[in-house]
Amino acid sequence: MECSLSMLPAVNKANYLAGYPVVMVEQVQRLIEQDRLARVLLHKYPGMHTVRTDKTLYEYVMKIKEMHLRNAGQLDKVVFDAKLHVVRNALGMHSSKSMVQGARLRNRCEIRISSLFRWMPLDFLRMIVVHELAHIREREHGKSFYQLCSHMEPAYHQLEFDLRVYLTYLETGGLPLWKAG
Repeated sequence: MECSLSMLPAVNKANYLAGYPVVMVEQVQRLIEQDRLARVLLHKYPGMHTVRTDKTLYEYVMKIKEMHLRNAGQLDKVVFDAKLHVVRNALGMHSSKSMVQGARLRNRCEIRISSLFRWMPLDFLRMIVVHELAHIREREHGKSFYQLCSHMEPAYHQLEFDLRVYLTYLETGGLPLWKAG
């Protein structure tokens, strides 16, 4: 069973913001046209995190899991995935596989995070991690799923919107705001 935070196909800038009120989308478009969106995002999220390796990502995810989902199943693997955004049109993915080991059935749980998040602010990484961790308890994107996300990260909805705004900025030709070196 696979679940992902799927982004709509990047055909035009409105797709990342589909479902949001027209007034908000127009505001974002105005900021892009006025070449002010980059400054707004950099002011709100001035720096990037230091979680760069799969090992530090695993440790980071496990800290959040232990704080909020202590009784949830074990995570076997947490990695950055360079192909995820391009191939699956997703920013993160939670997968769970049942495997036979001898006479036992073992459930293997993995979280993959798009490598795009390696060079972003910690708030954006936390948002995607919270999203994928919530899938351990709630498979579908329903009311209880988003309540769990908001419980783990109170600013979840704002962070998701801001991330979608940043992806829209990139899609319209903006240069990455946070990068290596």
